[in-house]
Amino acid sequence: MTTNRRDFLKVAGTAGVAALVGGRTAGAAPVRRISDDWMGVLTDLSLCIGCRKCEWACRKVNGLAPEEGEPMQAYEDKSVFEQRRRMDAENFTVVDRPGPVDSKGNPIYVKKQCMHCNEPACASACLVAAFHKAPEAPVLYDESVCIGCRYCMIACPFYVPGYSYDDVFTPAVKKCTMCFDLITKEDKIPACAEICPEGVMTFGKRSELIELAREKIRAAPDKYVDHIYGEYEVGGTCWLYISSTPFEELGFQTDLDDVPRPALTKTFLSAVPMVLIGWPALLIGAYAFTNRGEESDREETKHIEEG
Repeated sequence: MTTNRRDFLKVAGTAGVAALVGGRTAGAAPVRRISDDWMGVLTDLSLCIGCRKCEWACRKVNGLAPEEGEPMQAYEDKSVFEQRRRMDAENFTVVDRPGPVDSKGNPIYVKKQCMHCNEPACASACLVAAFHKAPEAPVLYDESVCIGCRYCMIACPFYVPGYSYDDVFTPAVKKCTMCFDLITKEDKIPACAEICPEGVMTFGKRSELIELAREKIRAAPDKYVDHIYGEYEVGGTCWLYISSTPFEELGFQTDLDDVPRPALTKTFLSAVPMVLIGWPALLIGAYAFTNRGEESDREETKHIEEG
């Protein structure tokens, strides 16, 4: 049986009270590796020219652009590179210019999006299983069950999840899905990779992308840093990078070990007193109950006035 957000809100208060009384501790269900041959994307940062066409394509395919559409020329604005940006509810991918230049003096650009971890911390930390790792590779999100606890934001080692707050009581995560529908239903590649004029991104099986990356590094050892970012970080990711500049100079987190984050989030959540989780559930349930009463009062008033 599927539980949606509305159903959850109706029982959240009761569940919160029961958990508090029971005195149990919270623990997320383990996230297990599904496959060693997921799909993925290899991004060669040495090829990126900062055209931001990937941003335009992403907004278009995800229905984020205005109804009349956005002209691609609008993305030629270079002033956006004056400050660091991060993904948000309206931009699932962004291109940054962190500062370093290559051997020819050209600025280096970095495309960012969800890393689609092999064993995602967001899924492990989520109390209601709003996140899951699809068999094809993408980490997907089910808005209908999300309770807005934001534990995913805390758990994500790459600070990816961002919320839209159109309705303060029903915030929703908006993030890259690796164009799940395109790659699974239409046999296409992610929109950002398809539109890229420089071939920065290569879509394919993760194992083959890692071998491709190693070949490129071996063929040009003076050009590339001898590291594939995402091969081992936090247990591995399905979005991979190679670069001609050390990753730490480009703003990448290089202090991440190869331990999958679910191993850490599960330990953390199991040590968190249930009161820290029960109270939000209780308050959400109380709001739902109060709101339902107010709606009933409004309906009754409307009925009397019309009668």
